[in-house]
Amino acid sequence: MAIPGKIVKLKGGKVTVDYGSHSVEASVIDGKYGLGDYVIIQGRLVIEKVPKAQVKKWQDFIKNDYDR
Repeated sequence: MAIPGKIVKLKGGKVTVDYGSHSVEASVIDGKYGLGDYVIIQGRLVIEKVPKAQVKKWQDFIKNDYDR
């Protein structure tokens, strides 16, 4: 399952993505990304940007799942 993380650092073709409990460095191959964008990473590559409305759904799902 791929969970969106937030870009907290950009440097050249590399980003640092924060997942709350940990951060992951990844490479950007294609596309434009900015600080605060939410992305999906696979194999340490940024593969897509996730709309904030969809991120909110993920956050609600995860929160509700842990609250059970």
